[in-house]
Amino acid sequence: MSLPFSEIADEFNRRTRRVVWCTAATIDTKDRTRVRVVHPVWNGTTGWLTSNRGAAKGIHLARNPHLSLSYLEVLDPWGTEQVYVDCTATWADAPETKRELWDWIKAVEPPMGFDPGLMWQDPDDDEFGLLRLTPWRIELASLRPGRDGWSSSVWTA
Repeated sequence: MSLPFSEIADEFNRRTRRVVWCTAATIDTKDRTRVRVVHPVWNGTTGWLTSNRGAAKGIHLARNPHLSLSYLEVLDPWGTEQVYVDCTATWADAPETKRELWDWIKAVEPPMGFDPGLMWQDPDDDEFGLLRLTPWRIELASLRPGRDGWSSSVWTA
C-alpha cells in the first residue's frame, strides 16, 4: 500500500541527510547494469544530482532515463535502515536553472549540501551537468533481526 509522501517525508529526509552518499544503478548501452556512488540533494520528492555531462551515467541515461538509488545505513550489529528510490533522470539545461540550483545546493546544510565549485568552475561551465530526479517509488525499509523484523513503508507517484 502506498502512503502519502507527507507520512514518510521526515524519515526520508533523516535517512538521506545522514547517509548522503548512495549507489545509483543505470543500464549501459549493452543492457547491463552499472552501479556507482553518487550524492543527490533532495527537495521533497525531487532530487538533484550534479554530474559531468560526458560521464558514463549521462550516456546510459540518454538511452534509458531510469535510475535506481540505494542508501544503506548500518545502525548497529542488529539492524539496518535502507532507502530505495526508483526514478527517471532528465538534464536541467536552462542556464538560469543551473545557476539557481548551484546556489541552492551550496546553501543546503552540509553534509547534504556542498560547494559545486570544488568540481566545476561555475554554473556556466560546459562540463557542469545537473540531473533532475523524479521518483515514481520511494521505499523506506528497516531490518532488525530478533526485534521488529523487516518493515517497509512505500510511497508511489
